Amino acid sequence: MFKFFAYINRMKYIRRWSLMRSVREENIMEHSQQVAVIAHALALINNKIYGGNVDISKTVLLAQYHEVGEVITGDLPTPIKYFNPEINLAYKDLEKLACTRILNMLPEELKDEYTLYVLPKDTDSEENKLVKYADRLSAYLKCVEEIKAGNNEFKKAKLSIEKELKNCDNKAVSYFLKHFAPAFELTLDELD
Repeated sequence: MFKFFAYINRMKYIRRWSLMRSVREENIMEHSQQVAVIAHALALINNKIYGGNVDISKTVLLAQYHEVGEVITGDLPTPIKYFNPEINLAYKDLEKLACTRILNMLPEELKDEYTLYVLPKDTDSEENKLVKYADRLSAYLKCVEEIKAGNNEFKKAKLSIEKELKNCDNKAVSYFLKHFAPAFELTLDELD
């Protein structure tokens, strides 16, 4: 019996934004799906609009599996994760151990394929960078959603993430922010 997919399925129980009061709770499974959708868009924008050459499938799969380790570690809040370099390094080591443990729940014949996306070696690849931007865009959109619902708890986070994204040197991110992000502030009636 292999337990990999049963563990992955438990992503729906790991809550995000644990230090913040949320109008709507979010789990890492739905977050990963949103990051995959945004990463796909960023890769397409990069390639089709700006003439880039990133591997779209690789980008989407990296995004889909970017939170796998949190099934074991939980979602450590950003202020704690980045409090100091020692905590950040220790957390990265813990995440790697958690991912390795989960990957060991696969048959040997599949392990290498999943390892490419759960524990990628080339963390500086363009595809990985797009996933990191998609992850930040997802956090930004969560802030937009919460503020739209009247929750001012997310105001400071929104401003901080927005500033970070606007100052990044990535044309696809800028394009997404300009052309897609504003629609997240609309109501259903306004979207129609």
